[in-house]
This record gives sequence, C-alpha cells and structure tokens, in this order.
Amino acid sequence: MRLMTLGLMAIEQGWWAHTAGRFGLVLAVTLVFAALGHLVRGVTRSGAVAGAIVCFALFAGAGPGGFAALLTVFALTWAATRFGLSRKQRLGTAERGEGRTAAQVLANIGVAATCSVFFAALDAPVLLLAMVAALAEAAADTVSSECGQALSGNARLITTFERVPAGTDGGITLAGTLSGAVAATLVSTVTVIAGILPSRRLSIVTLAGVLGMLIDSLLGALCERRGWVGNDAVNFTGTAFAAVIAATFADLVS
Repeated sequence: MRLMTLGLMAIEQGWWAHTAGRFGLVLAVTLVFAALGHLVRGVTRSGAVAGAIVCFALFAGAGPGGFAALLTVFALTWAATRFGLSRKQRLGTAERGEGRTAAQVLANIGVAATCSVFFAALDAPVLLLAMVAALAEAAADTVSSECGQALSGNARLITTFERVPAGTDGGITLAGTLSGAVAATLVSTVTVIAGILPSRRLSIVTLAGVLGMLIDSLLGALCERRGWVGNDAVNFTGTAFAAVIAATFADLVS
C-alpha cells in the first residue's frame, strides 16, 4: 500500500509535472480506458466516448489518483452488474448486455468530472472532496442495486418499508445497502492511498457517498416511480447531493 502511494507521488512530482508529458499520458490512458470499457461491454460506443471525456477530466484535473478512483468505480460497477446475472435475468432486472450509454456515463460520473475540472482551475481542495464523494456515490448506487437484486428476493420501499419486488425504483435491501457502503469505502480508500485526500477525510467522503446513495433511492421512490423523472436524472442528482454534502461538511473534520 505504501509502495503504491510513493509511486503515485513520484509520478506527480517527477515527469508528470511537465505539460507535454502530462498531456500525452492523460490522452493515452483516456483512449485505452475507453477502448477497454467498450471491449468488455462495460459501455456502448457512445458510452466509450463519454467515458473518454470524463476520464480525461478526472486524470487531467486530479492526477493519477483521480484516474485510480475512476478505474475503481468502473471495476466495482462492472463486477456488480455481472454478479448473479442469471438470477437477475430471470427476474427481468438485468441491465442490457451492451453496456452503459453516454447519458448513463455522464449521469453517474459527470458531477465528479466537473469537480475535477474546477479543482484544476481554482485549486480549491474542497472540490476534491466533492469529486471523491460523487465517485463514491456512483459506485455505491450501482453496487447496492445490483447486489441487492442478486442476493435478495424482495426489497422494501425506502419511504414506507412495504415489500416490493427486487429492482423496484426506491426499493432497498440490507444486502444491497451494505454492499453499497463497502463500495463507497473502497473508492474513498483508493483516493487516500493515491495521496489526493488525507486519511482524516476518508469518513466524510464515504458517508457523503452513502447518503447520496440513499437520496438516490428516495428520489426513485418519490419521483421515478411516478414517471416524473428518469433514472439518469435521479443518478445525476444522487451524485450531486453526495458532492454537496462532502463539500458542506468538510470543515467538521479538521
């Protein structure tokens, strides 16, 4: 773990600091990331383009640590989507096999990418907290939903706690919620290991990610089930809430 941290710090302090080398690295990693994402059916062609954009924004703005966090989100959500796939197919809740579209990618990662860009422009550390919290929420939301459907036959509506079929908008399960919390913790921990966040900030960004996940479920129950908004709008709002929560309460952890 310490070797990884030292390695990432060396990159940032060495040739990473040179503009030409930095741009070349970011561009190369972005293209490879987008291509691999499409190759493993994590994203569609349009999703790969959107993935390249958010990857470039996160890597260019937050450095290797930003990319490491994004890679963690992708790995967790890709694995969770395929976990218990046969069961989810029987339930009719499995995601489409071709991967996420551009709209879905931007709905989940757009807030984090925006925070990264503004961090690079303004050099405001609070935006790094917001970025990480948004990424933690994106991972937590997908992992909780996918694992909940794979491990639980029924869910409970977050507003009334009545039993609903797995996969129902606004439905939550204990297994899914715990899985989502673990995912948020993993994403946040990666950013601490990478050196872009101090360890004392781990709890606040993780908590913000989990709260954003619950807000996502609440919006799903109150708005999405009624057809007022779509899933992409709910996902975007969940990540935005997580970012705002982390930025607002950052000073509570000195």
